[in-house]
Amino acid sequence: MRAWMWTGLAMLLLVQGLCAQQAPLQLAESYQGEVQVEQYWISEKLDGVRGRWDGQQLLTRSGYPIHSPAWFTQGWPTQPMDGELWLGRGRFEQISALVRTSDDPEQDWLQVRFMVFDLPAHTGAFSERVAAMARLGEYGSDYLAPVPQFRLASTAALERELEQVVAAGGEGLMLHHQTARYQDGRNAALIKFKPYDDAEAVVVGYTAGRGKYQGLVGALVVENEQGRRFRLGSGLSDAEREQPPALGARVTYRYNGLTSSGLPRFARYLRLRPE
Repeated sequence: MRAWMWTGLAMLLLVQGLCAQQAPLQLAESYQGEVQVEQYWISEKLDGVRGRWDGQQLLTRSGYPIHSPAWFTQGWPTQPMDGELWLGRGRFEQISALVRTSDDPEQDWLQVRFMVFDLPAHTGAFSERVAAMARLGEYGSDYLAPVPQFRLASTAALERELEQVVAAGGEGLMLHHQTARYQDGRNAALIKFKPYDDAEAVVVGYTAGRGKYQGLVGALVVENEQGRRFRLGSGLSDAEREQPPALGARVTYRYNGLTSSGLPRFARYLRLRPE
C-alpha cells in the first residue's frame, strides 16, 4: 500500500501535532485597491523561504532549526529578525531544497542571502524599523541584508511597478503602512499585491486518482486557516501525485477570488512550503 493511503488515529494525531507547532508570525492581507499608497513603504515580495532569526539561531516559520553553516550567521545581531532566505528570482525550488536538508555542501550557501523585512522585537513604527534595518550593513555580514524599501506616490505608479516586477520574473509587491507596529497574525497594515491571490493550507487527506492517474493521488484534501476544506488537484505534477506532500504538510495554492460559499475559486496547487 502506498504511504499516502495510510489512515488511522496515529496519522490524525501527527497532523494535529504538526499544526500545533505552527508559531505565530505577522501575516499580510491581500490588496483590495483601497489604500493611500503614499502612506506605505513598498518592497518586492521575494520568492524565497521565510526564516526567523531569534538572536541566536536561524529558524523556520514553524520554529525548527535551519542547518546553515556556522559562518553564514557569524556576527549577526542579537535582535530578532524576520526575513526571507533568498537565492534570486525564480529559484524557490533550489532554496527550498537547501533549507530542507543538512547534507548539502556548505558552498551551496555562498549565494544565499537572508533578506530582512522586519524586526519583531522593535517597538517603533515601521518607518523607524526601516531605518533600523538600513543599519544592518554595520554588522559586516555578506549574507545579511535588508529588503529594499521605497515609496510611490499613486495607485497608478504602484500598478506600473507591479507590472515591471512581474515582467522581470518577480512574484509581486508588499505594502507596509508607515505607522504600523509589528504584530502576530493577520495585520491589515501589511498588504501583498500580486496578479493573483494565494494562500496556504494544511494537507489533511487525499483522493484516489482515476483514469491515467489510477493508483496515484487524484487531489490533496486541504484545510485553510479559516477551517474550510477543499481539494487541490490541478497543478500537481505526476511526480507529486506519486509522492504527494505528507499529511500535516503546509502547501501554497493560488486562486481567483472566492465563490458565493466562501471557497477559493479555481484553486490550484502551487508548491510545498518547507518547514
